[in-house]
Amino acid sequence: MDSQKAIGRPPEDLSLTERTAFAGKTIALEIYSPQTLPVRRIEAIGDSPEECARALMERGLDPRKFELISLAPPY
Repeated sequence: MDSQKAIGRPPEDLSLTERTAFAGKTIALEIYSPQTLPVRRIEAIGDSPEECARALMERGLDPRKFELISLAPPY
């Protein structure tokens, strides 16, 4: 499954098939702050936190402004 199709989408909007395929992968969500009020959407996805941070940097984003979490299976 192409992980790039998940970029820009909220984790809650992933289909069961996508959620199952991406289970255990690391996703990056922008850290909430009252100053930024970010939309909750996947900004990067990778097999590890390091890979996810690298994907953020490749897009010109600062990994320190994102929380990296492991995507849980749908059930």
